[in-house]
Amino acid sequence: MLTGKEEIKLPGFEVIDEREKKAISNIFDEGKVFFAHGFDTKRKHFHVREFEKKLKAVFSPQMADALCVSSGTAAIKVALKALGVGKGDHVITQAFNFIATVEAIVDTGASVIFTDVDDTLNMNPKSLERLITKKTKAIIPVHMLGVPADMISINRVSKKNKIPVIEDACEAIGAKVARKFVGGLSEFGVFSFDFGKMITTGEGGALFSKRKSDGKNARMYHDHGHKNIPNLPRGLDRAGLIGFNYRMTEISGAFGKVQLQKFPRILKESRKRYRTLERYIRHNEIKFRDINPGNEPNYDTFVISIENKKIRDRVIGVLNKTGFGTKNLPDAFNWHCAYFWEHIDKKIRNKEVTNCYNRLIKCIAIPILVSRPIIDYKNIASYINECSE
Repeated sequence: MLTGKEEIKLPGFEVIDEREKKAISNIFDEGKVFFAHGFDTKRKHFHVREFEKKLKAVFSPQMADALCVSSGTAAIKVALKALGVGKGDHVITQAFNFIATVEAIVDTGASVIFTDVDDTLNMNPKSLERLITKKTKAIIPVHMLGVPADMISINRVSKKNKIPVIEDACEAIGAKVARKFVGGLSEFGVFSFDFGKMITTGEGGALFSKRKSDGKNARMYHDHGHKNIPNLPRGLDRAGLIGFNYRMTEISGAFGKVQLQKFPRILKESRKRYRTLERYIRHNEIKFRDINPGNEPNYDTFVISIENKKIRDRVIGVLNKTGFGTKNLPDAFNWHCAYFWEHIDKKIRNKEVTNCYNRLIKCIAIPILVSRPIIDYKNIASYINECSE
């Protein structure tokens, strides 16, 4: 029987406590500066800049720059603009996705090309290679629901064709490929800190850049084109390009620094619950999502696949009845599969997209919430095992 008792409050929104509250309150005591730039004499910290340095040190020390922005969606668009992607260009991403990735591409004026997915439910490298043309200007694999894509194969394709990769790790903070964190494996990496992510600032995101020139362009674009020339007052600063405003506030930066301190424990506790499901679900009709050898998820979501619709419906019913619910599959399916996005392209249901839909419709995503004790996950596995026609 499920206990319903709280054990440890993690991750993201689950771990918010007095420490985040104090971090925000301290901004008032430090001079009440909520802007990431300037006002040097009124402040004691540059929280956004400090958060950027800490993120880079933890997740991608090999990258040239880490830039905090207003959302993961903004981070994708900033990366695309830093690469000069625009009208007439093609950007390849996968059909299992969150619509934000596609919105960012469309907003640059470029066209979206969708790949099929493989058994990891992420970008299929073979599908990717078939879709590359002279118009392809960027590739965006997405580590959906915490499991890494086949970045080794994807990067091999990108290098062969000299096309940059923007690694969308918004849903996979903490996942690894060959012992390296996702987000730092290609030309760009993107994080999201929205309220449902492993680390949250309410809204927010980060962009990691491999090349200094790309990082410089991204930093200018997210800040109205500002060069931020040293020792020059901001009002006298010059523009390096046409930009926009995707800046993160100091409130989010201070909040994020606290959340980052909690992240190792978030990951550890999420892993325990994930491994419990992996160990105790023993059903002949249930298949686990593939994870490539050498890769590690961030344990945020446990995905299973069930061919038999009657059994699948019963499993969903059990998850809903016990208060677990489902995460994106199937509860928000229409926001996470290109098959439903005819408002973007009326001819969107091509072979790749339809193949992806037919695979995903059999899947159930079980959320990992560490406010639920481990015994709850052991018990729900038992209930799932009992589901039959």
